[in-house]
Formats: sequence, C-alpha cells, structure tokens
Amino acid sequence: MTNTVKAAHQKELFGHPVGLYILFFTEMWERFSYYGMRALLVLYMTTETIGDERGAGLGWTSKEALALYGWYTMLVYVASIPGGMIADKILGQKKSVLLGAIILCLGHGVLVLTDTWAFYTGLGLVILGVGLLKPNISTMVGGLYKEGDIRRDKGFSIFYIGINLGSLLATMIIGVVVANWGWHAGFGLAGIAMVFGLLNYVYGQKFLKEVGNYVPNKIDENEVSYGKLYAKLFSSPKQLVIVAILLIASIYGWYTLDWGFGLLFIFLTAITALLVMIYKDLDSQVFKDRFLVLLLSFIMVIIFWGAFEQAGGLMNLYTETNTDRNLFGWEIPTVMFQSLNAGFIILFATLIASIWAKRKLKGKEASSLFKMALGIIIMGFGFLFMVFAAIEFEKSGSSSMIWLVLAYLFHTIGELCISPVALSFITKLAPVKYASLMMGVYFAATGLGNKVAGIVGESASEYGELTIFSGIVIFTVIFGLLFIMILKPLKRLTHGAEEKERVLKNDEAEGFELVEN
Repeated sequence: MTNTVKAAHQKELFGHPVGLYILFFTEMWERFSYYGMRALLVLYMTTETIGDERGAGLGWTSKEALALYGWYTMLVYVASIPGGMIADKILGQKKSVLLGAIILCLGHGVLVLTDTWAFYTGLGLVILGVGLLKPNISTMVGGLYKEGDIRRDKGFSIFYIGINLGSLLATMIIGVVVANWGWHAGFGLAGIAMVFGLLNYVYGQKFLKEVGNYVPNKIDENEVSYGKLYAKLFSSPKQLVIVAILLIASIYGWYTLDWGFGLLFIFLTAITALLVMIYKDLDSQVFKDRFLVLLLSFIMVIIFWGAFEQAGGLMNLYTETNTDRNLFGWEIPTVMFQSLNAGFIILFATLIASIWAKRKLKGKEASSLFKMALGIIIMGFGFLFMVFAAIEFEKSGSSSMIWLVLAYLFHTIGELCISPVALSFITKLAPVKYASLMMGVYFAATGLGNKVAGIVGESASEYGELTIFSGIVIFTVIFGLLFIMILKPLKRLTHGAEEKERVLKNDEAEGFELVEN
C-alpha cells in the first residue's frame, strides 16, 4: 500500500506538483509587497512634511499614525471573510486570487502618488486585494494534493517558507531603497514586486488547471444556509436577547466614539449572532463543547496579535527614534529590523516543530492549547527586553539594538507556538460544515488583534513606552498562565480531539510528523 497519491496529469519538481512553486512565488511577491509597505506605513505617516532626506511624509502624530495602522492591519485580515465567500459562491479560488493580485498592483501603484487621496485609495485597494488573495491561495495549495497524499504537510511547509522569504527580502531591501530614493520609491518597489507575482501567477496557469476552479454547489439539505441561521434567531429568545444587547451597545458606541468603531461593533455583533446560532444548531454536546473551546482559543489569538503587532507600530517608531542603529559606522535603516522575525522563522521553524513532536512522542504535554498559552508567555517575555531598552534610553538617551534582536527572537518563538498551531486546531475542532467559516473567524480574530495593537500603541503617547512595554509583559504572562491553569478542563471539553494523533512512519517522511488517524 502506498501513502503517496498524486494526480496523473501533474508535472512535478523536487517531488511536488509544479503548481506548488507557482503559488510559492506568487505568495512570496505578494508578501514582499505587503510587508514592505507595512514596514513603511507608520514611519511615513509620522515623518514631517519638510526637512527629511527621505522626502515629505504626512506629518501625523504617533497617536494618529498608530490609530490608522490598527484599522488598516485589522481590515486586511477581516476582508478574508468576504474574500472567501466570493470565491466559494461566485468566482472560485483561482479567479479570486487573480483578481486580488490585479487589485493589489493597482493599490500599490496608486500609493506611489503623493496626493492624500492616493494614500487612502491605495490602502483601500490593498485591503480588497489581500482579502481576495490571501485566504484563497492557501486553499489552492491544499487542492494540489489528493486526500491521503503524505506530501501535503511538506507542501504547506514549503509554501510557508515563501511567505517568510517575501517578508525577509522586503524588509531587508525596502529600507535601503527608502534611505536612498525616498518613501514613494519604497511604495513603488512594493508595487513592482506585486507585478512580478501577478506575472508569475498568469504564467503558471497551465500548472493550475485542476485546482481552484469554481464548482457550483449542488442542492444539499446539509448545505450551510447562514440566512436560515439568522432567521432562527427570532425564535430563540435567549440568543435574541444576547444579540439585542450587543446591538444596542454597538449603536451606543457609534454615537459616543466614532462611526468607525460603530461599524466594527455592528460587524462583530453580526458575527456573534451567527456563532451563537451555530452553537445552538449543533446536534451533539461533544460538538458544542469543542465549538466553545475553539471560541475561547480565539481569545488567545486576539491577545497574542494585539501584543505581537507592536512590531509594525510602536516598536517600529521606537527603533526609529530611540535606538542606536549604528553598526561599524553604518546606520541600519529602521525598516530592516522588521526582517528579524522572518529570518528567525526560517531558521527555527523546523526546530520548534521537532521539539514539540519529540515531547508528544515522550508522552509529555504537547496539546494545541498548551502550545498556544506558552506561545503567549514566551512572546510576552520578549517585551521584557523592550523594558530593558526603555530603561536604558531613559538613563542615556539611547538604547542598544541588541534588545530589539532579543525581543524579535522571543516574539518569533512565540509565533511558532501559536500561529500554525491555531490553524491546525481549527481543523480538529470545528464542525466540518462550518470549517470554512471558522477559518474566516480566525482571520477576523487576527485582525482584531491588530486593532488592539494599534490602540495599545496609541496609549504610549500618554503613558510612555516603558509603561506600555511593562504592561504587555505582565498582562501576557498572567493571561498565558491562566489558560495553563484551566488546561485540564478545557482539554476535557475537546473530547479527545487530539488523542488520535500518531506518528506516521514512511520512507518519504523526513524525521517524524504528527498526523490524524
């Protein structure tokens, strides 16, 4: 019996479908454009309109810049929900990725212009483009392999390397480009990278003929109807009361805060209404318990990214203004420090995965919930080095870059414990017919974490970096420990979802991999 199943029509390269490498380079250039522009965003907004060798910026305050940064990075991820729906119901993944790539090229092209309208329009187009491309290109990777193909996990690992390679190249190169030719040259380079991604994707269509095509849904009584779920809300008094209270709070937020928060609260109310009706609709207490645990795990996702995404916001500004970036007489561009995360991921991803697998083999605690809680704690300890940096700055007026390097190292280790693990956890606990929706909710939770990061970063202008960094350390460590304390009851509620994992031994498997029976 063979464990490798492949379609006869697929050409291969290095033991994988050629289409994998087409998607690899498409995603690599897309991530180059996204992370390159993300690294510039806050710095560009806070640069004075005159007197900077990199060219005119927008001259915003740090608080204003971090507020927009939070909204932008949140919407990029939240847009994955409608992006996935468009692919499922209208276009299919292949055409959705193509349309998203085209919109991204337009967005980055508009950002090259210096007008204020172009800045907002460009950001809006990037949000739409990423929303269409990001959730669907990953689905296409899975579609390259038939069920039972042992190469699937390794294929996703290769694809994940492409994501981080794009981030690494962008943050290493764009900082130098901006230092020499100005802000809009950096935005232009991000656009050129996306054009490369689009051309690569168009060229590679002949290797993607059998994947990502739109297939109209057949009439199926088990097919999910979100409209029917919302309709059932009006015959469910308890759930209706919960949603009504949240809706009233959303309207109150609209008038007391601003329209942006009001729309966000209404969106979250709509998602909450859907989730409570899904919970009620589940026909087994086992599924209900697992669904509840999954929702609780999303709280960890929000907390993690709310701290982690300081990298593109507050930590980026701190690097620019408070860090001694001189190395052997050369001042390292601020943007280049963003490459540390991607570089550490490429270096340590396999090692971290192997450590967890060995713990699993030895019968030690290695559940997804434990990994995620520990990931938050490790990431929180990374901010301890930013506390040391802030203390050094208060004493001497500058802080060493070594603190940043250590902070990014711990942040990366924490990310490797939570980010890929959370995606896997969703596939284990989510009811099959709601799996796509729960993946979208995961991305929305990630987006909310990004917004939290912006709000926390904004408060630094009032409380100072030392207070904010210290607060993040304390909060994340306590939060992670609380989840570890309730680990046993939470694991009981999963009803053994992860206890069926075993080690698959095969000539094609390198080392060992944990897979589901």
